[in-house]
Amino acid sequence: MKAPKTLQQAIIHFANPDNCLAYMASHRWPEGVECPTCGRKDVSYLANQRKWQCKSAHAKRQFTAKVGTIFEDSPLGLETWLPAVWLIATAKNGISSCELARSLDVTQKTAWFMLHRIRKAMQNGSMMKLGGNGGPVEVDETFIGGKSRNMHISKRERRITGTGGRDKTAVMGFLERGGQIKTAVVPNRKTGAIQGNVRKHVEAGAALYTDALMSYRGLGAEYAHAVVDHAVEYVNGQVHTNGLENFWSLLKRGINGTYVSIEPFHLFRYLDEQTFRYNNRATKDNPLNDSDRFSLVLSQVAGKRLTYAEVTGKVGETTIH
Repeated sequence: MKAPKTLQQAIIHFANPDNCLAYMASHRWPEGVECPTCGRKDVSYLANQRKWQCKSAHAKRQFTAKVGTIFEDSPLGLETWLPAVWLIATAKNGISSCELARSLDVTQKTAWFMLHRIRKAMQNGSMMKLGGNGGPVEVDETFIGGKSRNMHISKRERRITGTGGRDKTAVMGFLERGGQIKTAVVPNRKTGAIQGNVRKHVEAGAALYTDALMSYRGLGAEYAHAVVDHAVEYVNGQVHTNGLENFWSLLKRGINGTYVSIEPFHLFRYLDEQTFRYNNRATKDNPLNDSDRFSLVLSQVAGKRLTYAEVTGKVGETTIH
């Protein structure tokens, strides 16, 4: 099947429910359709219902391509879902729920829930640490939310608590030069939170570049730690955090320009979205296009079901960045 390469082609192609089903099935089950309950592969296709039936006798022997994915239990058809995936996977600064609602003719509430489910599919969840390939790793932190003029918190209190003030949430980034980026929401910028996340995401012995924040002191025993003092300079030879500074700029541009305001409870999902976009950008060695990014998201939809209760905070959820 020839994959659509542009938004226009995608809209035309996915207007046909059969095209949607075939495209979805080929990405979810690249080696052939299998029963999500028992894993059996010799299943029968029920064309009049657009679903499959397992030959083994068990509960839920009939299943659709949505079962066990971010699309499960959604009343919307794949002809609505797939254009939504295309839009968020290819929009450099993201797409707001209001804009998506207008584009797909759904309510804003529905579009908001759809976007969070798609961000769930963008989540990497890899446990592999950075720096194992020998490339230096930049580590930096920033605050998301609130305007500085509205913080209403003293410098002394910010120093003691390690927070950026009211309505601000601390986040950390880990960028392996020439490789991937990882992000995490952290409670504060104190030594415990900062160094704990460095050890979690960066391979011991790797070259580590940070700014002069006091919380990084002591990492030299485990890493080849070099510091650039931003009060004096921003670059000292190869020692800098400019790669992460650029990432923060793109993230905040998307938040301020597209989403305007986000709840700290959902911040990790927006980090997942921007992290996916950065890690799958087009480069000289990896010339990905919009169709490639769309296909990649679809290949990651299985096993990531997200309910409305989880999104709204009524049910606890384990988060992986």
